[in-house]
Amino acid sequence: MNAPKRCAVIGAGIIGTAVARELLQRFDGAQVTLFDKEDHVAAHQTGHNSGVVHAGLYYEPGSLKARLCRRGVSLLQEFSAEHDVPYEECGKVVVATTTQEESRLEDIYARAVANGVPGVKMLDCDGLAETEPNAAGRAALHSPHTAIIDYTAATEALARDFRSNGGVVRLSTSVVRLQNKGGKVLVYTTHDVEEFDLVIACAGLQSDRLARRSGEEDDPAIVPFFGQYFILDAQFDDAVKGLVYPVPDPQYPFLGVHVTRRIDGGLMIGPNAFLSFSREKYRGLGFDTPDALSIARMPGFWKFASQNLATARREIGGVLSTKKFVEEAAKLVPNLTGAHGKRADRGIRAQAMRRNGELVDDFVIQRRGAALFVRNAPSPGATSSLAIAEYLVDEASQ
Repeated sequence: MNAPKRCAVIGAGIIGTAVARELLQRFDGAQVTLFDKEDHVAAHQTGHNSGVVHAGLYYEPGSLKARLCRRGVSLLQEFSAEHDVPYEECGKVVVATTTQEESRLEDIYARAVANGVPGVKMLDCDGLAETEPNAAGRAALHSPHTAIIDYTAATEALARDFRSNGGVVRLSTSVVRLQNKGGKVLVYTTHDVEEFDLVIACAGLQSDRLARRSGEEDDPAIVPFFGQYFILDAQFDDAVKGLVYPVPDPQYPFLGVHVTRRIDGGLMIGPNAFLSFSREKYRGLGFDTPDALSIARMPGFWKFASQNLATARREIGGVLSTKKFVEEAAKLVPNLTGAHGKRADRGIRAQAMRRNGELVDDFVIQRRGAALFVRNAPSPGATSSLAIAEYLVDEASQ
């Protein structure tokens, strides 16, 4: 295609903002507009996560997640240094507490090596004690370059850079639908209609709805999962040196309750993972009737739910009881037993699900004419954001 003169990006999370900036840098003379329905950037997934910059340990070698995560880490680190965004390589251990978990840990190590994760190594019990003295386990995988960051600050810096180079940010502007017409794309908002040569939709928790309203199929659909976070009292700030994770359940696309250093120096545990009955409510009961009904209407959801009852029973304890939540973390770091703190706003993950009930593991990007739709970009989406931006603009140039 010829270089587009007028481009639009839907969604001002870290991925959408990075895409808008990449378009402006890639196409000389392009006019780029970034739309978001909220009055500030990073309002949803980007502003409600653990702040971890993933190194690429878990992902299927050769997958988009694996490739874009490793590239994304390098780009994010460079951008943070250039724009004074807080970034710290605190390192991470994934701790096995049973023989079964040790076997799964070996598989993760093999993936990490295949993905080119730098410095990753296996530790025995003594090696774990030396690396992370307060952690307890039979063995561990150590990723010394796993980092933490302030993703909201990173997104704000991306938006400032975008604006300073002539980009336009339209906040408080909901995009209703997109329409391909004569090689162009019409963007219908709650205020007006604009025509663009290229549109890239990075709508996160609303990605499936925007796609359907734009005439795309309803598969995959978004099923929201919430994750609660618990910020520990300051006396526990030095309980760990870096990040301490459990070995994840291979049947479930979440990493389990872990102990996370915050970029502000505090310590946090979480998140758990449980079905969310809203897509964008971060406090209180978090219930939204239309969102709950949309889940109930998904035939694939009921199949998924029937196959994951045991996991749901396990997770509900931490949802209902802060004490149970802390107990899960104390299995990895015993000196957190009985720790006190406060609940933080929950995060809500946009997880794509197929009609057959399978959760989509890799990133999903669909194209229709001059419009691209990002249909699935959960973790490590934030880590990979600048690399995803490169990839999407490459795809748009084909």
